[in-house]
Amino acid sequence: MHNNHRSGNDTEVHDEIHEALHKVAHVDFTKPIIRNASTAVLYEEALEHEPGTALTSTGALALNSGTKKGRSPADKRIVDETTSTNNVWWGPVNIKMSESSFMVNRERAIDYLNTRPRLYVFDGYAGWDPKYRIKVRVVCARAYHALFMKNMLIRPSEDELKTFGEPDFTIFNAGEFPANRYTTGMTSTTSVAVNFARREMVILGTQYAGEMKKGICEFLL
Repeated sequence: MHNNHRSGNDTEVHDEIHEALHKVAHVDFTKPIIRNASTAVLYEEALEHEPGTALTSTGALALNSGTKKGRSPADKRIVDETTSTNNVWWGPVNIKMSESSFMVNRERAIDYLNTRPRLYVFDGYAGWDPKYRIKVRVVCARAYHALFMKNMLIRPSEDELKTFGEPDFTIFNAGEFPANRYTTGMTSTTSVAVNFARREMVILGTQYAGEMKKGICEFLL
């Protein structure tokens, strides 16, 4: 477990995860980043910082995913770029998105994440066989989302985490913040988009955690 949230507001942290997120998302070096926290820590974080969160009589964590209680298939998009143009069965299920619209949403998501008082990161593996598995990085503003993916992905050992390096697929989950419905290709304030060329997924306007799992399955297939 790597907890970087104990440092003061003006203290710069130049560890691996801060350097990586500063490079790809301009995250400030003073931003508290909680990476691969234990289940107990994520429970505490959710109970302290996420209104409506509570422990049930069985010890499970009850959370609020906002207005979306399930997936939003009509708001899913795949970026139409050179590696996907001729390899995706385009239609009412696999809906095209331009690269420029993806980058607008990516920037919007990153801007929102950078306004949050703390970020959560979970680095894990998708796929059991080491020969075929991929390294996934989830960047989010809710402990709930980090906890969900901690349960979904294969957890790296301490040694594996130390040498995790660059991920093969990154999810920027800014689901608390809406998409701009006037962005080209948007049909609502929800956007769940995968860019195969950039190996990224961007989520806006839905806090339903299952979108992340489906995005990884989509990337693997």
